[in-house]
Amino acid sequence: MAADLAADFLSGSGGGTAYDKNNKKVLGNKTAAKIICLWGDLGSGKTTFSQGFARALGVEEIVNSPTFLVMKKYPLEIKKGKANLYHIDCYRMRSLEEVVDLGWEEIIADKNNIVMVEWPEKIEKILPSSRVDIKFSVMDYYERRIEFL
Repeated sequence: MAADLAADFLSGSGGGTAYDKNNKKVLGNKTAAKIICLWGDLGSGKTTFSQGFARALGVEEIVNSPTFLVMKKYPLEIKKGKANLYHIDCYRMRSLEEVVDLGWEEIIADKNNIVMVEWPEKIEKILPSSRVDIKFSVMDYYERRIEFL
């Protein structure tokens, strides 16, 4: 888990959440993909956070929740080689095989990939222990609590 990232933030917009200094820690893994698990109820801000995070990484296209597609891939520009941001939404998944069939093992084996997983509880059995867990909670209509666990 990400005990060294333990923090608690309040956010009123998606724009401010993706630029926190802790994002650098997320990108520091040199041996496998960077896995970011987004925990929280419907409407708690997971997709909004993903949009801001993708924007901070230079993704220019619209980042929507991949609920019906399950996974979206966004190419990233890096100095050495290629990289991708994968946005996976497990909300509608009924089995682990569904995410495995998407190429899960290959995706997480590539150290240049960043994988954001919404509804990670659906695939918790296959999530690596080396990951960042972020919990989103609704405080009120305009405010969300974001906790790095």
